[in-house]
Amino acid sequence: MTITCIEELRQLARKRVPKMFYDYVDAGSWTEYSYRANESDLRRIEFRQRVAVDITTRSTASQMIGQNVAMPVAIAPTGLTGMIHPDGEIHAARAAKKFGIPFTLSTMSICSLETVAQATDAHPFWFQLYVLRDRQFVSNLIERARAANCSALVVTMDLQVFGQRHKDIKNGLSTPPKMTLRNVLNIASKPRWWGKMLATRNRNFGNIIGHVSGVDNIDSMVEWTAQQYDPRLSWQDIEWIKQRWGGKLIVKGIMDVADARLAVEAGADALIVSNHGGRQLDGVSSSITLLPEIVAAVGDRIEVHFDGGIRSGQDVLRAMALGAKGTYIGRSMLYGLGALGEEGVSTALNIIRNEFDLSMAFCGKTSVAAIDAGILRGR
Repeated sequence: MTITCIEELRQLARKRVPKMFYDYVDAGSWTEYSYRANESDLRRIEFRQRVAVDITTRSTASQMIGQNVAMPVAIAPTGLTGMIHPDGEIHAARAAKKFGIPFTLSTMSICSLETVAQATDAHPFWFQLYVLRDRQFVSNLIERARAANCSALVVTMDLQVFGQRHKDIKNGLSTPPKMTLRNVLNIASKPRWWGKMLATRNRNFGNIIGHVSGVDNIDSMVEWTAQQYDPRLSWQDIEWIKQRWGGKLIVKGIMDVADARLAVEAGADALIVSNHGGRQLDGVSSSITLLPEIVAAVGDRIEVHFDGGIRSGQDVLRAMALGAKGTYIGRSMLYGLGALGEEGVSTALNIIRNEFDLSMAFCGKTSVAAIDAGILRGR
């Protein structure tokens, strides 16, 4: 099977992943306007092609928060990755390690911090933290991330409440999932998925179950989690986390210049311009629309990263040209994972790097550091 683009991985994942979990990935909140805008607004940005430039020696290598990366891309934190493909977090982390880019593990992962660290020989990865009401649990998570040799902490800022995702409701995607006749029949039609799922012990939320007093099964976890997302989240919490963590700290979910300035004041090392993949506030602008003004406001004081709608290496190039110092892929990775497991994640990464490299060349650039808005029409 020859896969040439992320879209082909998406189509294959749709065939192989149970519908409730595929739709969890490939959906946004409410009307899905912001979800769609993330992709469409990127595609509308046109390049300026240059010729007769020596492009013999070029490199996609760069740095993100001081860490060397094979290209300016990290794997974004995604919940339920281990339900898209059994042991999904392990496979994605291994693929990222081989490729030479950061992998970010979600608090709501299926495989635990410790499991991923062991499976990747304690290779440094990043950990995404939700600020929950139980601050002792948060503090313990920080210590566990440190013990797992994580090299950066990514704090998600935009999940104090949940955006409504219609597909999840209709599919009965809850914790645990509702095993309706339709869902059972659909899962039964995916033998590659359920065969591997039966073979793994990683089927619950490994970072939570067994790590909270009284939370030792899925039912008690549901009851505990329902009370944990904290609407009181403030920038003082980020300062507290920064102090306890002591290492590189990235804040995710910044969509306004005022919040970007507050991230700087709170001591963050980087911020991610992100609308949560269009899964939270529907009707908010696409991430790429807001990237230039946030870069202009704080880009000289903090690394500005970008997340939202990347489906190609050309999208990475567009974001870098508008001032991002790094980018993140969530769905593109999950499509590869759902389609072909670890091999699919590696395929997605290679597709993106190849497109990024060739598009740099067409624009007359030979290094990531040389990329600027001059490669875009109308800039």
